[in-house]
Amino acid sequence: MQPLIWESRPDGLRAPAIICAFSGWNDAGDAASTALTFIGESLGAERFARIDPEDFYDFQATRPQISLNLEHKREITWPGIEIFAVRVPRAPRDLILIQGPEPSMRWRSFCQHVIDLAEALGTQLVVTIGALLAYVPHTIPVSVTGLASDATLVEKLALTETTYEGPTGIVGVLHTACCDAGLPAASLWASVPRYIPAAPNPKAALALVRKIESLVAVSVDATELENATRDYERQVSKAVEADPEILAHVEKLEEAAARQAMPLGPADLPSGDSIASEFQRFLRQQGPER
Repeated sequence: MQPLIWESRPDGLRAPAIICAFSGWNDAGDAASTALTFIGESLGAERFARIDPEDFYDFQATRPQISLNLEHKREITWPGIEIFAVRVPRAPRDLILIQGPEPSMRWRSFCQHVIDLAEALGTQLVVTIGALLAYVPHTIPVSVTGLASDATLVEKLALTETTYEGPTGIVGVLHTACCDAGLPAASLWASVPRYIPAAPNPKAALALVRKIESLVAVSVDATELENATRDYERQVSKAVEADPEILAHVEKLEEAAARQAMPLGPADLPSGDSIASEFQRFLRQQGPER
């Protein structure tokens, strides 16, 4: 069986752009996966294909889930990649959304299946999105860095071009594979504060949605995500103000941002890992805001 399984054929797509997000290492604060899910739900995405997980996942690391159906029979849901079509009649193009957990293995083969899909559908642009932990405060606008096969795209979107070197995930590998295959490609990364790594970050997700809108010329009603962002900022600020050490940490990050200085490194900051751990415990103790 071929790993790329077509359930239907989305014929008649107009100048489609593929947008990809993968949960896991590439997805700090669940920002990228939240952004893609939000776009899909807002625009009525319909699944038309999937990638079978057998060749690409270590099921001890990314485990299947078991549940009971309405007849009380046990069913297993396997991790895998789902592929959706989004038709946007009032926009100049339609979208293909690819989402799921980051694959565990055979990344080059996986990327080739995505490239085959893109070529079969006449894709004009492939966009990968991710989120990374950074030394930034939660109180300022989210920084979105990026790179593109066409340097003018970086300038058009007012991105800070990334200069990152080091370990990469499937997002980085897929972007490079698309460029090597001659597919126009862009990669967007939102910065998530290191001191709140585990909490879902709707603010970073919203920043990615706005950059995607500019890149693919498709608009989304983001009212729900904007409201979630305000709640997130209020709850995090409340928690920060209650802990003097965390407050001092955030103030130092704000001062660096105000000076437009280079991002602070671990040596400049007070015990970042312990602050993050303490902050997560504090948030759990607060419970949901009423």
